[in-house]
Amino acid sequence: MSDDPESKMITSGPVSDQLSEDLASLRMTDEPEPRRRSLVWKVVATVITLLGIGFVVVMYGSKLEAWAFQVEVETGEIAMVSPAQASVTVTTTGHVVAQNQSRIGVTSPGRIAKVHVKEGDVVKEGDALLELDDAGDKSAVAAARARTTAARAHADAARASMEELKQQIERERVLVDRGVTGKAKLDDLTARLRSLEKQAAAADAETGATAAEADTHRVTLEARTITAPIAGTIISKPPAVGEMVTPAAQSILEIADFESLVIETDVPEGRLHLVTKGTPCEIVLDAYPSKRYRGATLEIGRKVDQAKGTVPVKVKFVDDMEGALPGMSARTSFLTKELDPKQMKDPPRRVVPEAAVVDRSGQRGVFVLEEDKVRFVNVKLGPPFGGGLELLEGPEEGMRVVLRPPAELAHGKRVKAKER
Repeated sequence: MSDDPESKMITSGPVSDQLSEDLASLRMTDEPEPRRRSLVWKVVATVITLLGIGFVVVMYGSKLEAWAFQVEVETGEIAMVSPAQASVTVTTTGHVVAQNQSRIGVTSPGRIAKVHVKEGDVVKEGDALLELDDAGDKSAVAAARARTTAARAHADAARASMEELKQQIERERVLVDRGVTGKAKLDDLTARLRSLEKQAAAADAETGATAAEADTHRVTLEARTITAPIAGTIISKPPAVGEMVTPAAQSILEIADFESLVIETDVPEGRLHLVTKGTPCEIVLDAYPSKRYRGATLEIGRKVDQAKGTVPVKVKFVDDMEGALPGMSARTSFLTKELDPKQMKDPPRRVVPEAAVVDRSGQRGVFVLEEDKVRFVNVKLGPPFGGGLELLEGPEEGMRVVLRPPAELAHGKRVKAKER
């Protein structure tokens, strides 16, 4: 059986032994037909399985090898570090918001007739911003005032008739008292007086109603001119002339008082004991990473966000807020001591962890992590600063770099970052 070609195909291992047994069984002609057929199918299935394993190894062997031999590395980050880093107790991120801000809407629908401002204009409280078409309201006011005038005239005429009738009644009463005339005429005159009194009262009521209607239309007319409820800066684009606006819109214009700008940020609950009202701060806006602002804790929230485990804190600007705009992202560092105005002239510096810097083939650089591969980037370094080395040329802020890269790590190598 050792000279059989089929036997030479079998190597070693459990699968090979089983295949040998199955092949040997096939040569026993005295086996029942069903058993022989079953053995044939078992051999075929084993061969197909071996071929499938070989295909996977050929097609995906390199990827499996790369996955199996990924280097696990520790990573750090390129960061902008302030000269005040030594006195920082907590650093958080937040946004610039205006405490005094107004979203302006309309009380009734209308079409824009005039626009008096544009985005960025500074306005005072009461300044006219927009005007809605008011032709219909002017007509309504004029009609109501006309009805008021007519009702007042009816009331005045009724009172004039009443005065004349009172005089007639007085003369008639004298004649009745002397017995010159009967009482019937006096009764008629008295009844007419009561009727005139009711007419005058009705005219007075109509006068009041139409006057109130005129006032209502006047208020609506005045509302067609939209004025600034606060002093501040227009921070949204006004609607165009001819545009239709309705009360359903949340706002058609926004005004923010830039003098009330603060930073709203979230401080981790476990670090809240390091923050008190008046705590000095350093503010760096993402829009101006090289510029620093002095700040101070203004207000500490009274409720913990359980989902995030943080407490809201407001930080005010101590110095000029030039350049700050509502909605800007800001990084706030709470300090142990107030910043020296002279220190404010020193901008934040880009810093790389010293443990990330290596020499490769006579070139100094760092391995930057990009997804699951590393890229070697040459760097130009300055003196030690903020717990690392000042980075004069090299990767940008926020990029992740490999710390203490192993000697075998090379450009393009696949790696796996350790979980922090």
